[in-house]
Amino acid sequence: MEQWNGRYYAPLVVEVTDSDDGKQVRTILERRLGVSRKLLSQVKLTEHGLTLNEERVYTTATAKSGDIIRLRMQQEESEDILPQPIPIEVVYEDDDLLIVNKPAGMIVHPTHGHYTNTLANGVVHHWKEKGERVRFRPIHRLDEETSGLVAIAKTSYVHQQLSEQLQAGSVMKLYRAYVYGVPEPTAGTIDEPIDRDDEQPHLRVVRPDGYPSVTHYEVIASYLGSGGTVAASVRLKLETGRTHQIRVHMRYIGCPLIGDKFYGPEHGRVGEWELAAGRHALHAEILGFVHPIKKVPMEWQAPLPAELVRLEKLLGADEN
Repeated sequence: MEQWNGRYYAPLVVEVTDSDDGKQVRTILERRLGVSRKLLSQVKLTEHGLTLNEERVYTTATAKSGDIIRLRMQQEESEDILPQPIPIEVVYEDDDLLIVNKPAGMIVHPTHGHYTNTLANGVVHHWKEKGERVRFRPIHRLDEETSGLVAIAKTSYVHQQLSEQLQAGSVMKLYRAYVYGVPEPTAGTIDEPIDRDDEQPHLRVVRPDGYPSVTHYEVIASYLGSGGTVAASVRLKLETGRTHQIRVHMRYIGCPLIGDKFYGPEHGRVGEWELAAGRHALHAEILGFVHPIKKVPMEWQAPLPAELVRLEKLLGADEN
């Protein structure tokens, strides 16, 4: 990783063009890189944070064609996260991004009463082993029992850019789920608002006064088990990212996830299916977005973990 005096990450560099001649540095950075006011406020306070032709300047400085603007972010660390030598599966990593395949049973970020054995602990250790000073900034999170792809930004600028892509709905997040029943129709959209359950605040429910929540789904395969119980493998795409969204929406349409302790069926669970999954059968399979620095679309895929392969084989033994 390119550094400046061991204190900064590699700079964001902009060459001023004729169309930007005479404009303020702030205006150019906002237009060319989409840099937020908050980030500009942070970097301008440091010695080498914002320079014009390697001279420190204010954001209101005027630039001319051919000038070089450099924006440098100071290196940071997550000092409140204990590094632990926890194995993590790195799917992709560069100076800006880390994509990992999280196993089921692991929390993404330390929470009150759960400060160790999280993905964050393992990632922070991974960076220390590489000699990198990086703060843990996940772009999105997965439930503890959900496996699959998690994107982590390595700088505040990358985090800002990917958060904006998330809000704009341009981040592709595809999930695989195994559910009781077969959704009808076999492809469609669930557009139902979600919010906390008044009686059990740690759970979520569909309710008219909830937050807008949209899930697209498509049945990949359907299965017939012993006793006539049916199940399906479903691919899902999130348009919004509410807590427990897929689990709540699938329960709402009568097709709860196999192995789901909180949102599974009240009756009719199939013991061998539940045992094979060992947790709710949901996997973040495909992730894609435009790389904030390289400016090219990128996509990653995480294969099904062993327990879901086992479940699929069990279901497929009597596939329709």
